Amino acid sequence: MAEAENTEKLVKRSGKVAFMDVGTSGAPKYQRMKKFTEMSQSKNATEYSRTYVDEDGEVTDVTGYSPEIGYAFDQYSNNAVHEKLVDITDNEKTGPDALVNILIVDLSKKASTGTGYVARLRTYSVIPDSEGDSTDAYTYSGTFRKNSGFTVGTAVLSENNTIATFTPDDEEE
Repeated sequence: MAEAENTEKLVKRSGKVAFMDVGTSGAPKYQRMKKFTEMSQSKNATEYSRTYVDEDGEVTDVTGYSPEIGYAFDQYSNNAVHEKLVDITDNEKTGPDALVNILIVDLSKKASTGTGYVARLRTYSVIPDSEGDSTDAYTYSGTFRKNSGFTVGTAVLSENNTIATFTPDDEEE
C-alpha cells in the first residue's frame, strides 16, 4: 500500500508580499515594500447581532468589512516606498494626498493563467502614528485604512522580485 502524500505546505509570512505604487508619471510602478518590521492586517468585520423571540440564542451576520494594515518600518534612504510614506507623515498630508495603492501578492497561489500570482489591489488612507521610537534606527509606524474596494488580478514579478506588474481580473466592493 502506497503512503499518502502530505500535500500540505506551510505558507510563510514572506510568502505574502506587498508592493506600493510609487509611480510619478501617471503609470503605476509597484515597488516591493521592503524593510517593514510590521505589516499585519485586521479585517474589522461589521456585525449585525440580534435575538429572535422564538430562539434561545443570538444570531450574528457579517454585514461589511473595514480592513486596515498596521505598519512599521526602519527608514532607509533611496527607498521610494519609505520616501512616499515619510513625505505624507512629515508634511502632514491629508485627503487625496494621503492615499496610497497597495498590491498584496500571494506567492502561494499561482495565477490561473499560469504566469504570475494571485494579487489584490486596494487604495488605502495613510494614518501616521509615531516616528523615532527606536534608538538603533529611525522608525515610522501607523495604519493603512481601507479607502476603496479591492481589485483581484494577476501580478507578474521582476527577475529580482522588487517590481510587480498588475493585470486586473474584476473588482469587488
